[in-house]
Amino acid sequence: MQEILVLYYSHRGSVRALSEVIARGIDSVPGISARVRTVPKVSTVCEATESDIPEKGAPYVEMRDLEECIGLALGSPTRFGNMAAPMKYFLDGTAGPWLAGALSGKPACVFTSSASQHGGQESTLLSMQVPLLHHGMLIIGIPFSEPDLTRTRSGGSPYGATHWAGKDDSTQLTDEEKRLATALGRRLAETALKLAAPL
Repeated sequence: MQEILVLYYSHRGSVRALSEVIARGIDSVPGISARVRTVPKVSTVCEATESDIPEKGAPYVEMRDLEECIGLALGSPTRFGNMAAPMKYFLDGTAGPWLAGALSGKPACVFTSSASQHGGQESTLLSMQVPLLHHGMLIIGIPFSEPDLTRTRSGGSPYGATHWAGKDDSTQLTDEEKRLATALGRRLAETALKLAAPL
């Protein structure tokens, strides 16, 4: 079975929750499954402070995860309108797959969460797309044919799945956010299968 990498960094759990719903959307498509991975925190000190195996949640990503999968869903919390440092740090280290063209022609989507509705969700999604475009990936969004995109009063964007978490992450994923994240995962999986099919 072919797989799509769902790669995220989550500080308080909201992005992880989105990743789980996107993974369910991917898994709903016959012939493909989600491979869920995360990245470790970064530190201001020079020595590694995270253990090699996370205490909970998904395993840490390895370069082979990027190379083996036929698509990528990339998620990070919003940090001043940009992705969080741990995800940026990981992407900065992907020169090997970039030189090899390992991601070129594969589809990708992005997702994020922020504490406020105007916390820079869309700029975060757009900034996350830039390194993926440098890798030659094909960006998948959420089309307005998804009715929840115009009905949502919380998260949701044509650029990717989003969640409004609240200041203390007290807000759970809404039904609209879940349906949009599921639709994005499903759309990514369907596109990946079409692109991976032999001619």
